[in-house]
Amino acid sequence: MKTEVLWSSFLTEISNQVNQNTYAIWFSKLELLSVNNNDITIKVPMEIHKQMLGETYQELIDSTFFSLTGKNYNLIYKTEDEIETFSPPIMETKPNKETEYETGLNPKFTFDSFVVGNSNRLAFVAARAVAEAPGTIHNPLFIYGRSGLGKTHLMQAIGNYIKTHSDKKVIYTTSNEFMTDFTGIATIDKGSNNINYANEFKNKYRNVDVLIIDDIQFLVGAERTQQEFFHTFNTLHQENKQIIISSDKSPDDLKKIEERLRSRFMWGLPVDIYPPDFNLRCDIINAKIKNTSIENKLSEDVIEYIANSCVNDVRHIEGTINRLLAYTAMMVPDMINLDFAIEALKDYVNTNIFINNSIASIQNAVADYFKISIDDLKSKRRTNNVVRPRHIAMYLCRMETDENLAKIGLEFGGRDHSTVSTAIDKITSELETDDNLNKMLKEIKNKLQ
Repeated sequence: MKTEVLWSSFLTEISNQVNQNTYAIWFSKLELLSVNNNDITIKVPMEIHKQMLGETYQELIDSTFFSLTGKNYNLIYKTEDEIETFSPPIMETKPNKETEYETGLNPKFTFDSFVVGNSNRLAFVAARAVAEAPGTIHNPLFIYGRSGLGKTHLMQAIGNYIKTHSDKKVIYTTSNEFMTDFTGIATIDKGSNNINYANEFKNKYRNVDVLIIDDIQFLVGAERTQQEFFHTFNTLHQENKQIIISSDKSPDDLKKIEERLRSRFMWGLPVDIYPPDFNLRCDIINAKIKNTSIENKLSEDVIEYIANSCVNDVRHIEGTINRLLAYTAMMVPDMINLDFAIEALKDYVNTNIFINNSIASIQNAVADYFKISIDDLKSKRRTNNVVRPRHIAMYLCRMETDENLAKIGLEFGGRDHSTVSTAIDKITSELETDDNLNKMLKEIKNKLQ
C-alpha cells in the first residue's frame, strides 16, 4: 500500500473510532514523515502529543495500522524542532527474512495486562493452562462472549506467551482474513499460479504449532470456507497442534455453522466471558489510567462514577477514559473531582447506577411493572404478555447481576443458557431503536433502587 493511501486510510479509520473532539485535538494535525520496514515516523505539534499518543492512544493506533497492513509497526513521534535533525532512513531493497513469517500478534496483549475478575477468571485460568502446555490440554480452547469483553486480548496473550517461551510457530488471524485468503484461490486462473497460491494458503494455516482464529461466527454463510476450515482444523488437531477460537456465541448457539464444525468446537473446552461486574470495572479503570497524566488526579468517587456508567464492556471504559484524558489536557485541573468528571463526560456516558440485585428482586420488579405474577415469568406460557416481560427480566438479570446464563435460566423455570442468550440478544438489539423500551427499562431500574 502506498504511504499516502496508508496515511489517508489511517486517519479515516481513527476518525471513525474516536469522537470529533478527540480527533481534532490529538490526530488532525499529525503528519506522516516516513514508513521504513517496521518503523513509522510521525510529526506531532507538541510534546504533549507524544505523551498522549504513546500512552493513551497507542493501542488504538497499533491496532488500526495492523488492520490496514497486517503488520505491527514501531511508532516514532517527532516535533518540529526534532525534525530539523531527522533524516528519513533509506529503504532496504532486500527482503528481510525475519518478516516473512508474521504472527499477527500485538505484543501489548499479555497476561500481565489482562485484568482478572469473577466474570473472566475461568477463561483466564484456561488460557494460562493452554499457554503453558499448548496442544496437550483444552484443544481446542473456545472462548465466547459478546464484543468488547477481552476475548481478543486473552487469545493474543496466549500467543505472545507461547512465542516468548518456546520456538513454536504461532499465527493469529480473524475469520474474515481466513476467508479472504481462501477466496483468493478461487479468483486466480487455474494453472500453476492457482496451485502455488493454494500451497501458500495451506502452508500458512496448516504448517503452524498454534492457530488462533478470532470471530469464527463470521464464517456463517461461507460454506466453502467452512469446509476448508474443517480440513485445517482436522489436520492441526490430529498433529496435536493447539487451536484457539473465539466467538460472540457458544458453539451450541452457532446454528448456521456446520454441525461437524460445531461438534469439534466442543472437543476441548468452551469457556465464556461475562460483562465485568462493578469491582472488576473499577480494577480495569485503575489499570487503564496507570502511567497516564491523570493517574494521581482521580478521586475514588470518580472511578466509581465511571464504573457505574460503563456497565457493558471494556471498550466503553477505554473510550470514557480517553474522553476524560482529552478534556483534562485542555482544562489542566489540579485534581479531577466528581463535578469535573460529570462535566467532561456529559452526553458521553449513561448515568444508570449499577445495582447489586438478586434475580428474585428483578423478577419481582418486572412482574410488578407488567402486572403479572412471578410464576408467569417462570412458566412455559408463550403468550406475548408473558414472553416479553420474561425476556426483559432475563436481560436485566444479565446486566444487573453477576449471575451466569445457566443460573439465570435455572431461575426462570429451568430454561437452558441458549434460551437466555437469545432473549438477551433480542432485547439488546431492540434497545438500539426502541426509545419506549429504553424508557421502560429505566422505570424498572428505578423500582429496583
